[in-house]
Amino acid sequence: MSGVPHHIAIVMDGNGRWATRRFLPRVAGHRQGVEALRRCVQACLDRDVRVLTVFAFSSENWDRPQDEVSGLMSLMVSVLAKEVKPLKANGVQLRFVGALHALSDKVRAGLEQAERETAGNQRLVLNICFNYGGRWDIAQAAQRLAAAGEAITEASLGRTMALAHVPDPDLVIRTGGEFRISNFLLWQSAYSEFVFSDKLWPEFDPAALDDAIAAYGRRERRFGKTSEQVVANQAA
Repeated sequence: MSGVPHHIAIVMDGNGRWATRRFLPRVAGHRQGVEALRRCVQACLDRDVRVLTVFAFSSENWDRPQDEVSGLMSLMVSVLAKEVKPLKANGVQLRFVGALHALSDKVRAGLEQAERETAGNQRLVLNICFNYGGRWDIAQAAQRLAAAGEAITEASLGRTMALAHVPDPDLVIRTGGEFRISNFLLWQSAYSEFVFSDKLWPEFDPAALDDAIAAYGRRERRFGKTSEQVVANQAA
């Protein structure tokens, strides 16, 4: 598929609203969101996307009702138990990004085990941002540099950010009909293309992904240059 982004990042919004509209508990929406993520991962594999980064749990989500937070943590453990083996078989490398020290020992051990089991895979890097926030990411990078006595520059911050192991996202998608980025990849998305989808995350399917990729393909990515410069560089 031509014009496919190397790196797609997604704010998976709308699980709770999907459940509420069906008179279901919010955690049921999160379970359905896992199914949508499974479809999206396979679609990215089929389309030769090399990096997929998803916003699974923000550092602000701790303020949600306790039963929802507990349900999310339990869901993470059960999903890891079922999904790591097929992900490994499909060449997916799992990376968990965020302030993981704040998680329970059980959850953290599961994340670390999943990373170890899939570390050698190269077909698709799946970054799951869990207890993550863009401001936290910038602050932790600056703190690490300061502790090491290194100068804080754009280059040094860039190589110390939590997603330094992959290129910045080409395309950022947000589902759920909202028009904000909610503290997601503030540093990395500086020159990303954004697509906002009205679909709630459990409804997001390969056709919706293709629509977002098609919209991306129609964009002219200038990175501060003029259109004339972009055209001249493409012709060179």
